[in-house]
Amino acid sequence: MTKNVCRALFFILSMLCCGCTAFQPGYETPTVSITSFDSIPSEGMILRFQIGLHIINPNRTKLQLKGISYTVSLEGHHIITGVSNNLPEIDAYGEGKVILNTAVDLFSSIGFISDLIRNQGKEEISYDLITKLDTGVLHPLIKVSKKGKISLIQGSKPQ
Repeated sequence: MTKNVCRALFFILSMLCCGCTAFQPGYETPTVSITSFDSIPSEGMILRFQIGLHIINPNRTKLQLKGISYTVSLEGHHIITGVSNNLPEIDAYGEGKVILNTAVDLFSSIGFISDLIRNQGKEEISYDLITKLDTGVLHPLIKVSKKGKISLIQGSKPQ
């Protein structure tokens, strides 16, 4: 009898750890894109920026964000990392805007700039945005990644 109770408890706990996405077979990953990137007043020598993110929820249930963590990398250098818990609730089949205040990682930026100086003939820079959306303890993190290239040639558009 005790073995059956333990198995049942293990099964229930496993289902809770998997989160509600296990019960939503058509669940789609939300889309996250950068919509703005502005400098804000700095504190000392630390460069500070305000990043605007646009989040699209393509699902039938609302996205109740508890937290977000993000990393912006240029040429493999983690230039900006940060977290926020001041987030909107995004309706089902809706979209929302998130504003993040962040600072630049000085040492990673120096490494990126020195690589850029060594490779002066480079025509484009690769970027990587990794975002983790937290919708609560009982749900798994939603990881969204976007990669592309920024052209250094005047008149070209980012890819």
